[in-house]
Amino acid sequence: MSHQISRRTFMMTAAAGSLILAAPRAFAQEKLKVAGIHASPVENAWNSRLHEALLAAAKDGVIEYVFSEGVSGTDYPRAMREYAEAGNKLIVGESYAVETEARQVAADYPGTAFLMGSSGKPSGDNFGTFGTWNHEAAYLAGMLAAPLSKSGTFGAVGAIPIPEVNILINAFRAGVKEVRPDAKFLNGFIGTFFDPPKAREAGLAQIDAGADILFGERIGTADAAKEKGVKSVGSLIDYTPRYPETVFANAMWYFRPILDGAIADVKAGVKTGKDYSSFSFMKEGGNDIVFTESMVDAASIAPMEAKRAAIKAGTFTVPVDPAEPT
Repeated sequence: MSHQISRRTFMMTAAAGSLILAAPRAFAQEKLKVAGIHASPVENAWNSRLHEALLAAAKDGVIEYVFSEGVSGTDYPRAMREYAEAGNKLIVGESYAVETEARQVAADYPGTAFLMGSSGKPSGDNFGTFGTWNHEAAYLAGMLAAPLSKSGTFGAVGAIPIPEVNILINAFRAGVKEVRPDAKFLNGFIGTFFDPPKAREAGLAQIDAGADILFGERIGTADAAKEKGVKSVGSLIDYTPRYPETVFANAMWYFRPILDGAIADVKAGVKTGKDYSSFSFMKEGGNDIVFTESMVDAASIAPMEAKRAAIKAGTFTVPVDPAEPT
């Protein structure tokens, strides 16, 4: 299987790349042309989830994938238009900073499907949305975190108080409170999606204020925990290899089920202007918890696993609370 990296760029403010993988002869069907537009670098936890799933779909011979990263809000609609003009049939990205403009672009290109991380609702026949719902795993991580705290105070560092971020932090808190009803919480938002030094500073401030367990919705939180010798929970990706003595659990999110759902709809020629968030649920394989047994209270594992099984069976529903944490 060969790789070819394109040098084409379409704007000065975005680092652009193209990945084209030649499909095996067994794939007679033409691959779907898909573009990814990442507002943050693809190293950012959230964007890495999208990028990894798109790369995997390309490797599987399902799609032909091109992408740009570090695309500013002012350039984002233009990037959408250029990728649509280039013949991409599905454009994946995020519209949090450009909700109105992104929907206008979609309306101008009815033959292109747009799949966007969004706080808003779908629009038209071709503007689909999804939420980052690894809240079920965050809840379970909270259950494991509860008995580990000596102070009874738990911190969380988030990006911006939008529903997708709030839901995760509130779910973590709910999991903690199931085991430890008297728990206290600290919370801070760094005002951006990617600023590890700022997340570290926010984490240090919470530790200084008494928190000895941090929920790291943002990259950089675990750096503060490591520096101060406290424990941390990761979100979206597995931080344990990077922080083996600090991160004891991770609320994982997997974008591939959402992507596969959208690809199937595009290929079937059906309406894609719908909410794909349900593919994020644990029962769909969209999120799950990974943890290090030796770092948690052994007595907390069985109750957590029982709750995990109930979530997958549909007999327990983790609350979806989009309110800003206080």
